Amino acid sequence: MNNKFKVLVVDLSQKKASIEYFDQRNNWLGGSGLAAGLFAHFADLKADPFDPSQPIILAIGPLTGYFPMMSKTVLGFQSPYHGQYAETHAGGRSALAIRFTGYDAIVIKGRAERLSCLAISSKSIDIHETPYLQGQDIFKTGKILRRVYPEHSGHRSILRIGPAGENLASFALINVDTYRHFGRLGSGAIMGAKNLKGIVLAGDSHIEFEATQGKEYNKTYDEIYSIITKTKAVHKYHDLGTAQNLIPLNELKALPWRNLQATKDTKIENISGETFAEKLLLRQTACAHCPVGCIHIGLLREKFGPEHEFLYRQVAYDYEPIFAVGSMLGLTQEDYVLTLLEDVERVGLDVISTGVALAWATEALQKGVVSLSQTLVPLEFGQLGPYREAITHLAFKKNDFYAQLAQGTMKAAEKFGGEDFACVLGQEMAGYATGETYFVSQALGFRHSHLDSGAYSFDQEEDSKNISKAINFMLEQERYRCLLNSMVGCLFGRKAYPVENICKALNSLGYSYSKEQLEETAKEIQASRWALKIKTGFDPEQVKIPKRYLEVENWKGKIDPDFLEQLKKAYAQEIKKLSQS
Repeated sequence: MNNKFKVLVVDLSQKKASIEYFDQRNNWLGGSGLAAGLFAHFADLKADPFDPSQPIILAIGPLTGYFPMMSKTVLGFQSPYHGQYAETHAGGRSALAIRFTGYDAIVIKGRAERLSCLAISSKSIDIHETPYLQGQDIFKTGKILRRVYPEHSGHRSILRIGPAGENLASFALINVDTYRHFGRLGSGAIMGAKNLKGIVLAGDSHIEFEATQGKEYNKTYDEIYSIITKTKAVHKYHDLGTAQNLIPLNELKALPWRNLQATKDTKIENISGETFAEKLLLRQTACAHCPVGCIHIGLLREKFGPEHEFLYRQVAYDYEPIFAVGSMLGLTQEDYVLTLLEDVERVGLDVISTGVALAWATEALQKGVVSLSQTLVPLEFGQLGPYREAITHLAFKKNDFYAQLAQGTMKAAEKFGGEDFACVLGQEMAGYATGETYFVSQALGFRHSHLDSGAYSFDQEEDSKNISKAINFMLEQERYRCLLNSMVGCLFGRKAYPVENICKALNSLGYSYSKEQLEETAKEIQASRWALKIKTGFDPEQVKIPKRYLEVENWKGKIDPDFLEQLKKAYAQEIKKLSQS
């Protein structure tokens, strides 16, 4: 085994590619760690996110292709949303396709002269000009690229952007194999700035495996596979999926409704996971090398003729998307929610940011902060039609209002007013009004994501207002997730992959780690990521939490502003310490 990472470096400007061997494996492990290390190596930390020299980095982990649920790819980039180093993760077939092209990571820099597609296999690199894809949506782009690159179907992974990415919307995403995404913080706009419409990963090779490793590997694999398939560790993700969280969070008065003006609604049954399963669920599917099948696909029918004539589409749903374009927009019909999910997917926007941005725009219009001449459509909570038009206006930056909103809700609020009710915690909020710890975690968290530490669970399990306990929870959870994301495992597999099992899995492949070494390396990666984020502009002590969050009342009562402020200051200090360690 080579102790260095094998990295493919593609320069779109020069139309050249090279293979480089990067650092020692035990310094960065892979995934999140490797992406951060490569970004520090290749990027100019003072340059603009859209500068052609800034890289996009795709990185997989040492367990990818060897163990189940190690099915994610980490994408490292400089976010156009806030200008800082950022990560986004996606599944589908991307991780295995990269593994079977033979690389640990792919670095893409430069800017293609014309709109192009990059195709990578184990034997070739092709930069193919695709001006005919300009303005095409996610679905048409996928269909065309499958025809242009018909080889290796089933092993191939296709990444692509829609019009939102081409138009540099700050929360444009990259679609992966139709149902998965590199969402949040605008990686799609970075591809757009590089004139890169798609990336095709062939996955056309194989991996060498030494026979002497077989016995220990087989034993470890069986142990982990049994936890995943024969226990209840991940069962809930297959059955109703994360959509099962809608009713419990609504009962806790922790589900944001109508731009977080309420946290509970009697019509929750209409958009619950149970209703989606009974009325719309068509099938479950899975990322490559994952036995769980957590991706829930709904069947959307759209009548187009008078004699019961229908178009039908398959649309993925989950808890977060249902919150964003369902409860947050006051929509209480399950097919309306699925319709908006399909609309957002088509143009290539991040669904959480889109739903929260439109919720703010709706309240801003109601309050007279903005006018109908700016929103162009009469946005109203619970009304489907105007939101369908607004999504297109957002992706195409139809006027100055939508151009500003496409840069982020707070950017729009700073220009037009309404900062108090902009539901932004570093970026547009995820669907948890569980309390102070979650609000602080997302506002200051590395990815500004509910996945940074899972602090919504701390709010639900802990009644005391113990600052040191909350800080320790967030830091320890983040550290463990740094390790798992460096493998790069799905976070749904946490119970199958405690540190001990990660250690056993690595050593069964010929590595030599102790549990203590892995934990220490995870701590160093955690610090390196924070250092990178701060060097690219993040100041945790300047983070503000909008007034709307202080008005929240859930099952615990009203938010405590003093506790929230003290927690925020304490977490900011810990982040600064980490970045300097």
